[in-house]
Amino acid sequence: MDAFYASVEQRDFPELRGKALAVGGSPDGRGVVATASYEARKFGVRSAMSSRQALLLCPHLVFTRPRFDVYKEVSDSIRSIFRRYTDLIEPLSLDEAYLDVTTDKMGIGSAIDIAKAIKLAIQEELQLTASAGVSTNKFIAKIASDFEKPNGLTFIGPSKIITFLERLPIEKFFGVGKVTAQKMKGYGIYTGLDLKQFGEHELVRRFGKSGKFFYHMVRGEDNRPVKPNRISKSVGIEDTFETDMRERTEMITEFKLLCEKLEKRLSGKSKEGRTVTIKIKFSDFTQITRSKTSGYYISSAEDVLEQVLDLFAKVDTEEKRVRLLGVTLSNFYDADLEKLSNPQLRLF
Repeated sequence: MDAFYASVEQRDFPELRGKALAVGGSPDGRGVVATASYEARKFGVRSAMSSRQALLLCPHLVFTRPRFDVYKEVSDSIRSIFRRYTDLIEPLSLDEAYLDVTTDKMGIGSAIDIAKAIKLAIQEELQLTASAGVSTNKFIAKIASDFEKPNGLTFIGPSKIITFLERLPIEKFFGVGKVTAQKMKGYGIYTGLDLKQFGEHELVRRFGKSGKFFYHMVRGEDNRPVKPNRISKSVGIEDTFETDMRERTEMITEFKLLCEKLEKRLSGKSKEGRTVTIKIKFSDFTQITRSKTSGYYISSAEDVLEQVLDLFAKVDTEEKRVRLLGVTLSNFYDADLEKLSNPQLRLF
């Protein structure tokens, strides 16, 4: 989806249309931008950017609070549209998914035409735009989906994949962030063709485990299937405060509220897990995480809070101000069960 949260807000509130909009954060410089409209992106405003920095780039930026319940409803409607065309749908987030259209439920006969039909249905029924990438595997389709945003459709056929990747700037490769891109440029890697000059062992030596991924991605190799029953690895919730917290009693109260909200999310997903993680971000934007793994599965607010308080007791917050708290549960029962059902082969 194109600037999903911001586009939903502009759809529902006409007075926001055409304006530089940030979903999340606040005009007093507190909080973090969740999504920026394309009008705001022209000024350099991006998701995960602090409100303070966003305002420096775009002083007339308009802020609005996120409505995640609405975004979830819209996401469900989008997936209902997907299901008209295929049952092989692997959601990545509320606004993104992989679709395998090998089995053509509507008998359209063309992956490109299916993508066009889905885009048109989303626009006509939900008054939103989406961008699609069509190709032979997930990695190439992902790159293609970002290539002509917003409201784009990019097809990269088998005969074009190698040429396309060789010409692609390295920062456009899915999985290559700003830090990695700068490191690659230090080795003279500016395009896919430059990356292709390095062997697999050399890339692993320079970039660790990611080197193997880089070696295969620049050759367009990705054999991962679309998994419709993709198992969530974690469920979390966090809150950024309008005013920094100083008192531990306030923080404990906030943790209690977060655990109650987390219990509702876990219940909706029928999840229970063994690992609790807390996240604390301080007023200087430094942050820490602390985790604890139990020998049993939990999901209730009471049980999660018990682990949270045990972790929090070991964190020194004296003379510090806290701007964000978060709680995450992971190591789910169903994920552990899948590992037992599909053990990894070990090489000796």
